[in-house]
Amino acid sequence: MDEQLSLWAFVQQQKTKILEQTVMHIGLTAVALLLAIIAGVVLGILISRKPKLAGATLGIAGVLQTVPSIALLGFMIPLLGIGAKPAIAALFLYALLPIIRNTYTGLTSINAAVLESAYAVGMTNRQVLWKVQLPLAMPVILAGIRTATVITVGVATLAAYIAAGGLGEFIFGGIALNNKNMILAGAIPAALLALLLDWLLSRVQRLNMKKMRYVTFSMPLVIILLSLLYLAPATASGKLLVGFTPEFMGRYDGYLGLRKVYGMDVRTVVINDMIMYKAAGEKQLDVISGSTTDGRVQAYDLVALADDKHIFPPYYAAPLVNKTTLERYPTLEPVLNKLAGKINDSLMTAMNYRVDYKKEDPEKVAKDFLITSGLYRPAAGQRNGQVIIGAKMFGDGYVLAPMYKMLIEGYTQLEAVTKTGLGGTQICFDALVNHQIDLYPEYTGTGLLVLLKTPPAISDSLMPYPDKVYNYVAREFSARFGLQWMQPVGFNNTYALMMRRQQSYFLGVRTISDLKNYLDKQRML
Repeated sequence: MDEQLSLWAFVQQQKTKILEQTVMHIGLTAVALLLAIIAGVVLGILISRKPKLAGATLGIAGVLQTVPSIALLGFMIPLLGIGAKPAIAALFLYALLPIIRNTYTGLTSINAAVLESAYAVGMTNRQVLWKVQLPLAMPVILAGIRTATVITVGVATLAAYIAAGGLGEFIFGGIALNNKNMILAGAIPAALLALLLDWLLSRVQRLNMKKMRYVTFSMPLVIILLSLLYLAPATASGKLLVGFTPEFMGRYDGYLGLRKVYGMDVRTVVINDMIMYKAAGEKQLDVISGSTTDGRVQAYDLVALADDKHIFPPYYAAPLVNKTTLERYPTLEPVLNKLAGKINDSLMTAMNYRVDYKKEDPEKVAKDFLITSGLYRPAAGQRNGQVIIGAKMFGDGYVLAPMYKMLIEGYTQLEAVTKTGLGGTQICFDALVNHQIDLYPEYTGTGLLVLLKTPPAISDSLMPYPDKVYNYVAREFSARFGLQWMQPVGFNNTYALMMRRQQSYFLGVRTISDLKNYLDKQRML
């Protein structure tokens, strides 16, 4: 019951956002379906008249449907950028197969005697198609459209990863933060929407022949009207387009803090961290939730806006380790602390730049640093245990994880296995607590506000002092979770709102308060 009450409270709190994303989801689905119905029916008619093309056409459409949806979206980004275009293109391709196949099946299964009778009374090919074949095949075609609709509603949740909006924003945010209410707030409306549309189309399928003729002509108009819903929320947005990661949207040292402390209330799009910086650099987004040591900040000439009201605490990186692992392998702690104070902000940014932008192998970048700093040792031969190193789907982790692996295997008799790209903070933390991994790089500010959920009365007094933040999280994590913080690596990868440097100077936006004031003025125009 408590879970239900908390879910209901979350829905009440987010009802405006849920409604907006549901409307966008319907519109996005309708746009893709409209295009797929037009193309699918035309292709189905074509191959019903030219059977030699049927095998190749259905084969190509089938191959497209076997491509993983997230991969298909990835293929579309270089061609169409981020946002609606690549999402609609991917959804369109996924919806094609059932529509083409059912149109072809419906048309070719009509009794030959019926067609002969139609031609016998003097009908042309066009008249036979519109007055006989399509009405008779419509129930089968509608079955294909039903299938395509359910597929499209489900796959459309992934569109949120590339800033196309929809109910996937809640789902991805909930996954990143391990927030079941947030996941359900996106998943339940998406499931209900799929069931509702499927039920409505099932009712249409049962109509008699006379009414089915009206459906043939009216359905495209209905879908066009639904497609316009995708444009409705966009009309309320300002001139600046803001894009945040799913995790940032649900964090108090993120969008929640921006709303509470700065009073910032702006329409945002949710976007994957892997493409967010590129989108800002290519002017597809104007403001993003960046990390100061990310190499793409340098690559795309972005600038961090000053946090003049101090909602972002210090984020000093350090390995977070399960105490049972340290007790089992006493040689591990001094090895992990060999990086203490060795990597400053500029060094971490330079390494991330090589990985994120120049696409160098993270292991090579890590090894180069260890060699330069005199810490590298070749791996020893015999192994007497195994340590699993995790890392978030985040730039620093891709470099630090192999770096710790090389140190462990060079200075101890342990084997180290890396598991990078584990997702958001909560996923890594839960894996560590549940002994699925032994350690991962974490940030003191994240530990303070996200994992410990420290009350403002305490956190506000600590945040100006990095040492106090570290000491507090080290003490609390040890007492509450049985986890131990190693010594900080040295760099402070703080959250920041970022803009293109040239745009920031042109608009006179240097601080988050400047941004808030600018957005308020735009809203009043």
